[in-house]
Amino acid sequence: MAKKAKKQQPGGTPATVALTAAGVDYTVHAYDHDPSHPSYGEEAAEAMGVSPERVFKTLVADVDGALTVAVVPVAGQLDLKALATALGGKRAAMADPALAERTTGYVRGGISPLGQRKKLRTVLDDSAIAHTTICVSAGRRGLEVELSPTDLTTLTDAVLAPIGRP
Repeated sequence: MAKKAKKQQPGGTPATVALTAAGVDYTVHAYDHDPSHPSYGEEAAEAMGVSPERVFKTLVADVDGALTVAVVPVAGQLDLKALATALGGKRAAMADPALAERTTGYVRGGISPLGQRKKLRTVLDDSAIAHTTICVSAGRRGLEVELSPTDLTTLTDAVLAPIGRP
C-alpha cells in the first residue's frame, strides 16, 4: 500500500500539493523523460514497469464550448463522441494545446487532472475502477502519481464513463 504523504517534498507540483492537502495515500514515481519518445503515456508505463492499462493520460477537450478533462488509459484512445455523451453534450473536439496549457497551468505531456490552475469538469474512463491504483501525471513530464481511482474521482469530482477505446 502507498505511504501517506505527510509533508510536501521539495520540487513538488500543484498536483502533489493538492494530494497532500487532501490527505490521501499516493506514491510519486519519477523517471528520466526522453523527449524523442513518441508517446508520453507509453513512455511512463515502460519506465515504471506498469501495465499501460493502469497508466492514464490526461487530455483536454472542448465539449460544447467548455474545456473538459478526459482521463483515459494510455493503452487506448479517447472517444470524443462518448465524452460528449457522458456530459450530456452534443460535440467534443480536442482543445488547442496552448489553451490547455494556459488553462491548466501544466505543459503538454505533463498535464495532471489534479491541482489545475482552473478546475475543469473531469471525466474518468470507467475502466479505472477495475484497478486498485492507477497512475496519472503528477504535473510534469517524467513524474507520475499513483493513487486509487476512487480518490482521483473524489478529488476531481469526476464523472465515471466509458470514454476510452482500444
